[in-house]
Amino acid sequence: MPKPISCILLIDDDPDDNFFHRIVIEESGLCSTVRVAENGRDALAYLTGTDQAEYVRPDVIFLDINMPGMNGFEFLVQYQKLTEDQKSRLVLLMLTTSLSITDQQQAALSGEVAGYYTKPLTTAIIAEIVEKHFG
Repeated sequence: MPKPISCILLIDDDPDDNFFHRIVIEESGLCSTVRVAENGRDALAYLTGTDQAEYVRPDVIFLDINMPGMNGFEFLVQYQKLTEDQKSRLVLLMLTTSLSITDQQQAALSGEVAGYYTKPLTTAIIAEIVEKHFG
């Protein structure tokens, strides 16, 4: 039986979080491929590198806010400039440690963010996303 999510792109500078989140995604059994970008610039390079052999267009993007070089909100500004074929196929979600109401409001106002979750990622969150966006 095919998995509902073809690819998830994790954009987060914390290697421990990426390692843990990859395990959670794989254990959920709901996603075929996980890609990781350790900052916004690498994520933009991945999303625009559609001709690369390892490229799989993400169905879901999980975006951290607090990253060096290009934070999540700076990434969103550049993300909005991408073509529809370069963006996530279905949904971009914040996955962060920030509980700030201001951050949540800013994410909602971007027009690109479909949800706001606090770390750590869980199989329940993935199942909720599948039910909401893939059902």
